[in-house]
Amino acid sequence: MTARLNLIGKILIITSSIFTLSCFIPDIARAHCDTLEGPVVKEARAALEKGDITPVLKWVKKENEGEIKEAFMKTLAVRKQGKEAKELADMYFFETLVRIHRTGEGAPYTGLKPSEAIEPVIVESDRALESDSSDNLVKHVTDAVAKGIRENFAHAKETQKHADDNVGAGREYVEAYVVFTHYVERLYNDATAKVGHHGKAEAGEHPEEKEKSEKEQHAH
Repeated sequence: MTARLNLIGKILIITSSIFTLSCFIPDIARAHCDTLEGPVVKEARAALEKGDITPVLKWVKKENEGEIKEAFMKTLAVRKQGKEAKELADMYFFETLVRIHRTGEGAPYTGLKPSEAIEPVIVESDRALESDSSDNLVKHVTDAVAKGIRENFAHAKETQKHADDNVGAGREYVEAYVVFTHYVERLYNDATAKVGHHGKAEAGEHPEEKEKSEKEQHAH
């Protein structure tokens, strides 16, 4: 009994420390997986209720399985001590799981975020998977893209009309032109390139470069 109470105390200290620390760390690279309503925590909740850790292990690398299994067993033991102990133990496990998941992917961890931190487009992504249809997600993204292109185009076009009035006006046009073309280029590259975990583009040739290379090889 004393050992369990000591464990509860340790969990309380760890959890409180993590939450306090997260309040003072800049909000770097917010991600879906470090929110309380993200897929990692959702699966962790279900695993704790069922007492089966297996579905959770896919979120961590093989070398981290031991640490997660140990945290899981400790959590199951402590959460039997009552409602407050259960809440503290669960949060301890969520924090541990998400931290190790993020570290394994080379992403920073600054504590669990509230559900409000999830970007609307990510919410739509989850809904798409749940409904087996990407139609609403496609509309959500394409509407935002179309709006961005039109706004940047309109500004570039307007400044172009006065580009030769004087040097200042010319520079304003150049700045608008650069923003517009880079915006479109970035959208196109993101749309045609393979994307890895946490939105990082995978190494390798861009699809257009690869196609060009293949055509040149066939020509020879």
